[in-house]
Amino acid sequence: MARPLIVNEKLRISKSEFSLSFVRSAGPGGQNVNKVNSKAVLRWNVAATESLPEAVKDRFCERFAQRINQAGELILASDQHREQARNVSNCYDKLRHLIEAVLVAPPVRKKTRPSRAANERRLRQKHLATQRKQQRRHRPSSDD
Repeated sequence: MARPLIVNEKLRISKSEFSLSFVRSAGPGGQNVNKVNSKAVLRWNVAATESLPEAVKDRFCERFAQRINQAGELILASDQHREQARNVSNCYDKLRHLIEAVLVAPPVRKKTRPSRAANERRLRQKHLATQRKQQRRHRPSSDD
């Protein structure tokens, strides 16, 4: 049996949830580029997975909605390397980074208001700037 994808010490995703396919690569490879299927394409059904907690799955689907197709699958591809195995591990690394990005919930923002003194300082500064600009204005003299 293949080893699971280990995201962190608590989260593991079984390799049976992934579907791997290989196609001809547009990347490096010299003459082999037209003969060898070295590009790895990883498919993972995010909607059906039970490996992720619901909250993480919801954050993942919300944040990466543009990368998930109508069937609920995330499709990642890699053709950076000449070897198939390195491209497969690159796909798994990409997926690991995507999951790590949504593992921790963002902190809830607490609404704050500027203090009364801060508002007064801001208004005083605006008033001073206005006065400074008015003093620069050219006023025609009465002798003209």
